[in-house]
Amino acid sequence: MPTLRRTFLTTAAVAALIGSAPLAAQTSASSYPSQTITVVVPHAPGGPVDSVARLFADKLKDQLNQSVVVENRAGASSMIGAAHVARANPDGYTLYINASIHSINPLLYKDKIQFDAVKDFTAISLLAQGPLLFLVNPSVKATTAKEFADELKANPGKYSFATGGFGAADHLASAYFLHESGQKNIPIALYKGGAPALQDLIGGSVSAKMDAILTALPLVKADKVRALAVTSAKRSPLLPDVPTMQEAGFKDFEFSTWYGLWAPANLPADVTEALNKAAERIMALPEMQDKLSSLGFVADYRGPKGFAEFIDSEMKRYQTIIDAADIKIDQ
Repeated sequence: MPTLRRTFLTTAAVAALIGSAPLAAQTSASSYPSQTITVVVPHAPGGPVDSVARLFADKLKDQLNQSVVVENRAGASSMIGAAHVARANPDGYTLYINASIHSINPLLYKDKIQFDAVKDFTAISLLAQGPLLFLVNPSVKATTAKEFADELKANPGKYSFATGGFGAADHLASAYFLHESGQKNIPIALYKGGAPALQDLIGGSVSAKMDAILTALPLVKADKVRALAVTSAKRSPLLPDVPTMQEAGFKDFEFSTWYGLWAPANLPADVTEALNKAAERIMALPEMQDKLSSLGFVADYRGPKGFAEFIDSEMKRYQTIIDAADIKIDQ
């Protein structure tokens, strides 16, 4: 695969959002929360992150007996919203829900990113995980991932992949597949969001895409795209006839996108614990687990320590994939 490049155009905008260091927080659990809580989602409405965030926010309102609103601040591969949270007052009234891209961005943008994705945030809890579906346009003859890899080898100039975001889970999963298939020269077209990428997949402008089950499942059921495989270790109960990538012969291929809850750095310990306990209760609710399952996600609560350790291990794994697939941006 050729080196993938994207000019970073939002440095000034992101830097402006950081501003000065946040004021010292005065909030404590004894009075928290006493006003509306805002959950920042750094993506457009309607996608997987937004869906998880709105499900969680609705339950958080009940748990804390306080109004909770979701605010979409999309742009710059989710870094506009992240920058806003990084500069917010660490009082528990500005929270942040994002996917794994939050931990991928610093590996790609390096000195271009204007905040520290770990140190400028308080990791509160992991919420959920979900595999991706390996989708192809119906015109593709292959019916398995292995057959498609063989087609790529035989006719490399005929095919292309799509990604809805540079460095997003679908991007890394696609690059990983191409690397494992020995076809690193197959292009991955960058789109401004998953929706236009899926539309071009349906129309045949691109041949393949990895995508979250939430947005992919309706298209698969309508026969607008075909699912070759699922990227989890086990088959999805929503598509039990679709094999895993490991079943298709890619023995080390396991890839999920995950969703977590953060706040600005230096959140008071008692407020962190109040939010952590609320998250633990929410993710244990049968109705929450059932709703997530119907969307292709699995509730996977882990508290601050476990979430921080998970982030660290995931960033190391992502770095391995980025290095192997030679994914870069213009410096």
